[in-house]
Amino acid sequence: MDNQQYIEQLCRDARAASRVIANYTTVQKNNLLLKMAADLRKKADFIIAENRKDLDAAEKAGVSKALHDRLLLNRERIDGMAVSIEEIAVLPDPVGRIEKMTMRPSGIRVGQMRIPLGVVAVIYEARPNVTTDIAALCIKSGNAAILRGGKEAISSNTALHAVVRGVLAESGCPESAVTFIGRTERELVPVLLRMKQYIDVVIPRGGESLIRTVTEESTIPVIKHDKGVCHVFVDESADEDMANRIAVNAKVQRPAVCNALETLLIHAKYPRKESLLKSLLDRNVEIRGCGRTVALMPGVVRPAAPGDYGCEFGDLVLAVKIVDSIEEAMEHIARYGSNHSDAIVTSDYMNSERFLREVDSAAVFVNASTRFHDGGEFGLGAEVGISTEKLHARGAMGVEGLTTLKYVVYGKGEVR
Repeated sequence: MDNQQYIEQLCRDARAASRVIANYTTVQKNNLLLKMAADLRKKADFIIAENRKDLDAAEKAGVSKALHDRLLLNRERIDGMAVSIEEIAVLPDPVGRIEKMTMRPSGIRVGQMRIPLGVVAVIYEARPNVTTDIAALCIKSGNAAILRGGKEAISSNTALHAVVRGVLAESGCPESAVTFIGRTERELVPVLLRMKQYIDVVIPRGGESLIRTVTEESTIPVIKHDKGVCHVFVDESADEDMANRIAVNAKVQRPAVCNALETLLIHAKYPRKESLLKSLLDRNVEIRGCGRTVALMPGVVRPAAPGDYGCEFGDLVLAVKIVDSIEEAMEHIARYGSNHSDAIVTSDYMNSERFLREVDSAAVFVNASTRFHDGGEFGLGAEVGISTEKLHARGAMGVEGLTTLKYVVYGKGEVR
């Protein structure tokens, strides 16, 4: 089959499967998930061997440390993937839940029922764990999934999908309930994005180029999971130890992920600036600062280039700017941020409330690391991604974010 026929067949099969899995009971869906988690652990050696092919190809291509880290699967990470699936299994099932039931003067009762979206297509890059996370979330929410991973992880994703497909087949569920596009040609994506008769929503997860391509070419509604240009603002009243710990954790723990710190804003009157910068420098963070930051540690802090503010480094590189007020900090975030995750470290209650109210991001933190913006940390088990959109779902998007509502009306023969 040519690419058009290939994609159309996959989409047609996924649409048929969506009507089946939408009617699965909670017990049926949970059993699928628990079996999937068990099989991931059982087949870890096979998955790691396939992942090694992707890592070898990445090393030959000279990819960055950040991309290599995203690709890597080991026993610990596979067990973490299995744990995420088990956590999804124990979550309440939103499908079929009735909300906001009210009695109207006419005598009818009107409410809203949670239902699956239908067919969810996810286009993503690099991280193989996304394959199982999305498969599990779509199964729990009664959706069929069409997965399009990047060519850099093709062997890993194919292996993970084989595990999922085996579980579906053994359980009597249509295998096309979780479809993986095994071809890697770029020409497939525009074809997929025109399949609006079969697909209900497209979710892109990846770099700026991927997000732009999908949003510009899709004829299907898109929920963007855009880049993470995350900020921490250290207010003048911040506790020194807290500010150091939060900045280091947000930047250093996993610098390649989308909720990692990219720009640190420091109030000009904060008295422990050197301590804050040193805590980062001691952990091999390259600091690119404004003129006032450079003046604090000349020869150690590099001058920031204009493009450093608003850049998602994905590495141990950090932009730093000293600001004169909380207003200036929030203006900087509004100008350079990506509406993802932003934090304030402060002892001033009024400033914390202003920051929460006025910073327009998917998650806003007071005295906590941006690294907490994660489906597992928020109690969602896992996430399809972190939506930077404002319609339907925003922030960490889990099972409920993959559902929508329809009105249901109960009557006793009423007419209008």
